[in-house]
Amino acid sequence: MPAVIAFISQKGGVGKSTLARALAAVCSHAGLEVVLAYLDPRQQTLIQWQKARTAQRVSPRLSVEPFDDVTHAVGRAEACDLLILDTPGGVNDDTLAVARTAHLVVQPTGSTLDDLHPTVLLFHELAAAGVPKSHLVAALCRVLDDEDEAAARAYLEEAGYEVLAGFIPENRAYRTAHNRGRSLTETEEQEFNDRADALIEALLTKVAAITSAADETKEPTPMPRGGAA
Repeated sequence: MPAVIAFISQKGGVGKSTLARALAAVCSHAGLEVVLAYLDPRQQTLIQWQKARTAQRVSPRLSVEPFDDVTHAVGRAEACDLLILDTPGGVNDDTLAVARTAHLVVQPTGSTLDDLHPTVLLFHELAAAGVPKSHLVAALCRVLDDEDEAAARAYLEEAGYEVLAGFIPENRAYRTAHNRGRSLTETEEQEFNDRADALIEALLTKVAAITSAADETKEPTPMPRGGAA
């Protein structure tokens, strides 16, 4: 079974697809077989992005596929190295199934209380349902500056949840990259590539530790270091 990383949230627009695309690009650049699965076939964000990536001839090509539920996604991706689940905004009946299936559950969040409070509530619900807190991490996106990041990080950590190192600032370079079928680590500005890469590297370090601990007798899937081309 591949390593499985799920991106979830209580609301849309906080960075699920943004981080899922960046993770897929970094791991594909490193030579891993990656399936980027989106669990809301009505949502065309990833499809349109993949079309732009193909039209712009961005390398490497990524496998982006729709699935009705997490079971079908896992079944389809058994032969790959990494399965990335991009879930619909909001919580539905499949959210707990996704969280229980994934080795790591990442909840992107903005830095305002409008985003942070729902993030903590959803983590509380998953933890109460038996999902290990060690498998739940937040990722800060659309942050204004270091002060903004520090306040948001403190709020989440005080609630008892881990926050990935680094953050994704609000910047036009990322929007332009997405419009051209590129990810956060594939912009034309190295400074912003490096910022995004630091967060993705922290994510990979976390999932590598979890998958290794889950099965110490099996050689874990090699997780790449950051630094996509």
